[in-house]
Amino acid sequence: MQNYRPASIVPPAVKALLIINVVMWVLDIVAEKQFHIDLGNILGLHLPQSEHWGIWQYVTHMFMHASVGPGGRIEFTHLFFNMFALYMFGRVLENVWGSKRFVIFYLVCGIGAGVLNSLVGWFEVRALYEQYHLFVESPDPHILSEFAKKQLGEPAAWVWEVIDGWINHPASPEYIHAGQEIFSRIIDLKVNVTMVGASGAIFGLLVGFGMLFPNTELYIMFIPMPIKAKYFVIGYGVLELFLGMNNAAGDNVAHFAHLSGMLFGFLMVKWWNKQRKSFY
Repeated sequence: MQNYRPASIVPPAVKALLIINVVMWVLDIVAEKQFHIDLGNILGLHLPQSEHWGIWQYVTHMFMHASVGPGGRIEFTHLFFNMFALYMFGRVLENVWGSKRFVIFYLVCGIGAGVLNSLVGWFEVRALYEQYHLFVESPDPHILSEFAKKQLGEPAAWVWEVIDGWINHPASPEYIHAGQEIFSRIIDLKVNVTMVGASGAIFGLLVGFGMLFPNTELYIMFIPMPIKAKYFVIGYGVLELFLGMNNAAGDNVAHFAHLSGMLFGFLMVKWWNKQRKSFY
C-alpha cells in the first residue's frame, strides 16, 4: 500500500469539484458587488431555528466559501486551503476508488457534516434560549456582561455603554429592557450564523487518506519533520474536539462540522471494508 503512486493528472471528479468551487466563489463575489445579492446567505447552511434555513443548504453549502470580507475585501484563503487539500488528498483517493465511489464518499462526508453540525447547533441555541428566559425572570447587568463577553469576545462599545448605565441605575426599566434586547440580539446572531465551505468533506478525505495510507509521511507547514498520516489525522481530530468543546468567543470555525466529516469518513471506509469491496 505504501508503494502506491497515483497518476500525476487530476482525475475527473476532483477536477469538476475544483472548477465548481472556484466558479461559485467568483459568482458569489459578482453577485455581492454587482447586484447586492448575498449568495452565501442563500446557499450557505443555516441552523434549523433560522428563518433563512433551507433543506437544499445541506448540499449547496459545500460549494460556497468566504469570498468578501470586511470592507469589501476579497477573501481567497478559505477557498485556497480547501481546494489545495482536495487536490492533494482527493486525487489519490479517486485514483484508488474510482470517480463514482469518490463522489459518493465526498458528498456523504460533506452532507453528514452539515447535518450533525445542525444538530449540535440546535442544542446550543436551545440552551441559549433557556438562559434568556432565566435572564428575563431575573435581569442583571453583570449576567449580561458575562454573556456578551463569552459569546462575542469583543462586544461593541454601545453594548458596554448600556451595561455600564444599567449598573449605575439597576432599577431603571429602560436599561432592563435594553439589556433584554441585547441578550436577544446576541442569540439572533448565533441563530443566523452561516456555515459555508467544503471543510466537512475535506476532513472526510483526510481521514480516508489516513486510513488507506496510514504510514505515508506528510510534510506539514511550520513543522520541521514529516508526520505519518495516521498520527496527523488523530492529532488534528483531537485538536478539533478541543476547540469545539472550548467554544472560544469570536471563533467562527465550525469545528463540529470538521469532526462530523471525519466521523462519516471513518464510518464509510469501515463499512466499505466490511463489505469486502477491494480498494486496490
